[in-house]
Amino acid sequence: MSTFAKPENALKRAEELMNVGQKQAALQALHDLITSKRYRAWQKTLEKIMFKYVELCVDMKKGRFAKDGLIQYRIVCQQVNVSSLEEVIKYFLQLSSERAEQAQAQAAAAEVTLDVEDLEAEKRPEDLMLSYVSGERGKERSDRETVTPWFKFLWETYRTVLEILRNNSKLESLYAMTAHRAFQFCLQYKRTTEFRRLCEILRNHLINLNKYRDQRDRPDLTQPESLQLYLDTRFEQLKIATELELWQEAFRSIEDIHGLMTMVKRTPKPQMMAVYYAKLTQIYWMSDNHLYHAYAWYKLYNLQKSYNKNLTAKDLQLMASSVVLATLAVPPYDRKHGAPHSELEIEKDRNIRMANILGFSIDAKKDSREVLSRAALLSELVAKGVMTYVSPEVKDLFTLLENEFHPLDLAAKANAFIVRLPSLSDKLTPASPVPEVRLEQYVPALERLTTLRVFQQASQVYSTIRIPELTRMVTFFDFSTVEKLIVEAVKYNYVQMKVDHMMGVVNFGSQDLESEKVKTHLTILAKRLKKACIMISPPFEEKASRQILPYAELQALVEKEHKKLLARKVLIERRKEEQERHMLEMEREEESKRLKQLRLTEEAEAKRLANESARREEARIRKEIEEKELEEARAMLAEAEKRKGKKGKKGITDGEVSKLSKQHLMEEALSEQIKERQEMERKLQKLSKTMDHLERAKREEERPLIEEAYRKRLQDDEKFYQEQQEQALEQSKKQHDTDVVEKNRLIRMAEDKEIFEEQVISRRQGEFARLRRLREERLREERAMRSLDRQIRRKKEYFRRQEEARLLKIKEEEEARKREEEERKRKEEAERRAKFEELAAKQREREIAAEERQKREREEALRPKLDVKPGKFVPPSLRKRMESGNDTRRVGEDRDARPPVEERRPVFVSARVAPRETDRHMERDAASPLSTDRYQPPRARQSDAADSPPPPRAYELPVRRSYGAPGARGDTYEPPRAGARGDAYAPPGRTDRRPVIGGEREREDRQERRDRW
Repeated sequence: MSTFAKPENALKRAEELMNVGQKQAALQALHDLITSKRYRAWQKTLEKIMFKYVELCVDMKKGRFAKDGLIQYRIVCQQVNVSSLEEVIKYFLQLSSERAEQAQAQAAAAEVTLDVEDLEAEKRPEDLMLSYVSGERGKERSDRETVTPWFKFLWETYRTVLEILRNNSKLESLYAMTAHRAFQFCLQYKRTTEFRRLCEILRNHLINLNKYRDQRDRPDLTQPESLQLYLDTRFEQLKIATELELWQEAFRSIEDIHGLMTMVKRTPKPQMMAVYYAKLTQIYWMSDNHLYHAYAWYKLYNLQKSYNKNLTAKDLQLMASSVVLATLAVPPYDRKHGAPHSELEIEKDRNIRMANILGFSIDAKKDSREVLSRAALLSELVAKGVMTYVSPEVKDLFTLLENEFHPLDLAAKANAFIVRLPSLSDKLTPASPVPEVRLEQYVPALERLTTLRVFQQASQVYSTIRIPELTRMVTFFDFSTVEKLIVEAVKYNYVQMKVDHMMGVVNFGSQDLESEKVKTHLTILAKRLKKACIMISPPFEEKASRQILPYAELQALVEKEHKKLLARKVLIERRKEEQERHMLEMEREEESKRLKQLRLTEEAEAKRLANESARREEARIRKEIEEKELEEARAMLAEAEKRKGKKGKKGITDGEVSKLSKQHLMEEALSEQIKERQEMERKLQKLSKTMDHLERAKREEERPLIEEAYRKRLQDDEKFYQEQQEQALEQSKKQHDTDVVEKNRLIRMAEDKEIFEEQVISRRQGEFARLRRLREERLREERAMRSLDRQIRRKKEYFRRQEEARLLKIKEEEEARKREEEERKRKEEAERRAKFEELAAKQREREIAAEERQKREREEALRPKLDVKPGKFVPPSLRKRMESGNDTRRVGEDRDARPPVEERRPVFVSARVAPRETDRHMERDAASPLSTDRYQPPRARQSDAADSPPPPRAYELPVRRSYGAPGARGDTYEPPRAGARGDAYAPPGRTDRRPVIGGEREREDRQERRDRW
């Protein structure tokens, strides 16, 4: 591998090698320079080197070398100067194309040169055998060997360039240009095999682009410029495929275009969509798919009518006629009638795909045959008014075949219109995407449709018809063709017919087979037996009285149940809403937590990936530095061994490389280089001295010879000058004599010339005056017209400003009215809210007063009173206590008597709250949106503020049972070990005091009695 200090040295070395005929060595030198890692920065010299490099590759047909060099050059200038790479690739393609054209020009017959089926295939064994068996090679074989290799190289060039430029956002335009040139190559030389491979290459490039779209420098198809380039390439591919009549590739190109439109969810320009549908009409017609051919024509017609402003009335009429005739050419029956389920599923998927290509969106659950059908298209043509644009012959033919009933002479009447269709065909203007409309292509399909219509209408009139009569009615075909059409129509259940050749007739009507009758025999028998049984023994009718129900009671019960269900439904709905609200809040909290955790995870992952990437980058750089140092050490070692080998010194072995340091190797290499340079300088000085002496001697010898030659040259020049002067003088004299004779001959016509000149000038002056007068008149008229137009524009502008001012005033008044209305509604809402709050405050006051009143009533009711029998003696010491109500003991009981154990123990019974208070609070809680399922005591709700809801209480006090007080309520429990207040529960064992029966005063009296006793 040669190393050069500068790229210019490599270019100079390559030119020197080319001058001596060593092109392979020159190519290798440039290849080593281009693939070297030392020259990774772009400079102008590298571009010159690449021009020379691709020129050598083309001359030597080295496609692999060209690919490697272009890849390396793309790496160099991709981020700096993409235009340089573009120029190199264009030059490469130009050279390849020129050499292929030159080779073709050298061949005698272009058809013979293009006889190779596959440019990538090797020579066949038969050709090799023929070349060795035959004594002399023919012209065809020589042409093949001359032209075909260059065609192979040109094809390989296109493939190489496309592979280099693929999926790069900075090289999109160059990629599209190369693809277009490759398409033109395939079209020019009719290369169908290469065109298929080229389409597959472009398709794979697009698949890889979608697969690795997140990589660096990938084209973004959402950008309009990138999308337009890819669409232009696909449309060019579609155009070339149709011109080469490769209909499968054309349909695949249509799918590629539709895939691009679906991928970016953007519709191309109307001009491109017109080409899209125009090519679809050709593809569907060649595939005998008349239904989709008609829909493609209908789409093209609508598109041209809506967007093409340059479309003439004649073009519109021809296109509308094509739409109608294409629709009529669709067979009136379904070819998938009676097909198995698997075929129907395949056909369904195929129909959905075709509908999507045509721009129709069909639900997969629906039958596509109902959306895209002949009947649907005909009804849409009539509804959209397409029939108003068609030619009269086509319109009459449509009416005859679809609306009229002529079973006997339908074919004759239709034939009169069908034979005139070829004369209606014509070429369209360049504004249309279809160059020519050929209506005669629909003639065979229309003849078959007419024949089927004859069968259908004849089946409604006749049950049997003779074969000659049927043949006479159908004038298009002989009976063998008619019989095939009959079989096809019966197969797809269009008509019911049977041909009887023995009787020579055709029978119309249902022709059920015996096997079909056997299938429904038992079903028909069962239906008839059931009908007979009903006729013999009709069903028993119950009396009407049994159907009478107690409607009044039932209605009341229904209303009652209905109200209960409504109330329950309202309560359930409210609880559900509350539960859903609670669940929604929980879900929101969980979602926020999940998002927060996900964000933290992503941040940690991004940080980890960044650290990992930095670590890998650092390791890679360190490894590259080590490898580079090792490579430099090895190169120095090899150079040192080479020099030492020339001088007979012993070189360093590979085992000693690891022992020697890089510094030692560099020092040794530098010392060797210095010695060689000094030796070279001594040799050059000696050589220069020798050359100097030789040159001096040579000049001394040639000096007299040069002087002699110079003197001889001066004499020759002087003699030549004299001869030239004499010839010029002689020629001048001859020319003067000739001019004098010519002047004397023409001087007699001078007067006539002046007269003619005056006539022409006078006529021109009159014409000039007339034209100037006309011009002044035209200018005056134009000035008047401009003045009038200016006045009209000013008036229109004045009226427009007045109208805008009026509309602005109306708008401002409307906005002011709306603001006043909103202000009035806002005030009314504030007043209504204030009234509502006032009513709510009064309601709360009433509830608080009612609660206080009930509380006093309960306290009065709970206050114990002594049940005194009349005539019973009461001691004076007890009378005052009885009046105050503090003693709860019965009359006749011992003062110191304690209640039994069962009565002293706290008794927990189920709470029986007064229904009037509990029901009221439950109804209020059910009506409130803030109600919960947990029970809250009424006192807690009354004592809380109106703005904040009361805290829930998890524990409810048991009721108190009195010990026989006559005026006390029996449904409330008060524990005997309570503190100062009797409304809080204190569990037993918390204090040593005994149960209090009569209150604080009774305890004091009891203490006095004990002291007294």
